[in-house]
Amino acid sequence: MSDAPVVDQSEHPGELVAVRAAGAIPWRADGEALKVLLIHRPRYDDWSWPKGKIDAGETLPECAAREVREEIGVDARLGIPLPTAHYRVAAGLKTVHYWALQLEKSVPVQPDGEEVDQVHWCSPEEAELLLSNQSDVAPLKALVRAHERGTLATVPLILLRHAKAKPRSSWTKAEGDRTLAASGVRQAQAVGRLLTVWKPVRVVTSPWRRCLDTVLPYVRASPIKVKMRLVDDLTEHRAARKPRKAAAAVARLFDKGKPAVLCTHRPVLPVLLEEFRAHLRSGLSSTLPASDPYLAPGELIVFHVPADGRGDVVAVEQVKPFDD
Repeated sequence: MSDAPVVDQSEHPGELVAVRAAGAIPWRADGEALKVLLIHRPRYDDWSWPKGKIDAGETLPECAAREVREEIGVDARLGIPLPTAHYRVAAGLKTVHYWALQLEKSVPVQPDGEEVDQVHWCSPEEAELLLSNQSDVAPLKALVRAHERGTLATVPLILLRHAKAKPRSSWTKAEGDRTLAASGVRQAQAVGRLLTVWKPVRVVTSPWRRCLDTVLPYVRASPIKVKMRLVDDLTEHRAARKPRKAAAAVARLFDKGKPAVLCTHRPVLPVLLEEFRAHLRSGLSSTLPASDPYLAPGELIVFHVPADGRGDVVAVEQVKPFDD
């Protein structure tokens, strides 16, 4: 369950996390220069990044996106994950998970006037001097390194396993018509909310009912135009007979270079994961699941690909939707 106790496994291995929070570092290119956006919080009289505590019923990426919307009035796509900040508060250990967040120069930034009363675009060097909490410097340095390597501006390509379906053993109709279980319907709604974090504009899916019902909540609720494509080669039967054609669906995502989600079935996952693996930068292969079932129902993997279309996947994150 999402509200189960969380144990830190990085800087404080084995210690319970008392406060979980998430945020983002907004950035933009100003010619060749990198600019980042600091916020001033009057309650603490400090300079920080947009961030806040996780709410009931949301995941950490959703929390980061929500905090950005609430504090500076921007609804933007999360980029690569950045290092997590760890520090002590009165309640105990606090962790803040960060993501990069690219903003175009034309995007207006509007502080909410309560939690945030000022914003300040500046160089990373100035930001490091102004930041009140030194634990917020580590994600900044990682962002700068990504910018220097040309891997900061990215496009998300998402591999999604459909939500929980009714058992095969109790289904007597055509396999392609098997529907989601009641818990799967709720899970699909959670998947829809989670996908808004990365805002895919293309949905590629197996046409079988359980896959369609997993992605349709996102497609129907999205305020942006989403193009949906049904691909027979992603069904269990077709992928078993012709795995290369299933893998070709992944290759097309890379060719298109647009934010996209691909939804399929558990038996098809190893074929698609191998195709994704071929596009990973050195050192990232171990981040992919290597054994069955690969992903839980409704779980997804985000592959961050350079926006300029050159190079391979530069970051990978695996996320489960909120499970009630």
